[in-house]
Amino acid sequence: MDIAQRIEEYLAGPDALRQSIAGMTAAEMDAAPVPGKWSTRQVICHIADFEPVYADRMKWIIAEENPPLPGGDPDLFAERLAYDQRDIEEELQLITAVRKHTARILKTLSPEQFQRSGTHSRDGKLTIADLLDRITNHIPHHIKLIQEKREALKG
Repeated sequence: MDIAQRIEEYLAGPDALRQSIAGMTAAEMDAAPVPGKWSTRQVICHIADFEPVYADRMKWIIAEENPPLPGGDPDLFAERLAYDQRDIEEELQLITAVRKHTARILKTLSPEQFQRSGTHSRDGKLTIADLLDRITNHIPHHIKLIQEKREALKG
């Protein structure tokens, strides 16, 4: 897939996420109908927390030579970052803003620059293209889980 198309998919993620939660009540957002899985609110907060992480990783690789890229434990983020108190609309706005901001930068890069890399603390060498693929796929992955929750709430 070409980079321009991938960036457009990246930019489309927040709208798809909004559509996936359209019509949900606050109680539905906070419900955890699938045992052992996060609520939809927790999923949205998780996405909002990791959007800036991925944006920063890509920026570090653009700006620096083989920078270290720290990993993060999503469960610790969920446990310690007040997911139950956070506003869904603010989270969605953050996701959208980070993606627009980052896409503007990515659109300035040559195809060769997408092969620049950093070293992730767990995953080793990652290129900008790798990170863009991961974060672009992040929202669709979680939309499937949100749909699973919505089905469980109906049943």
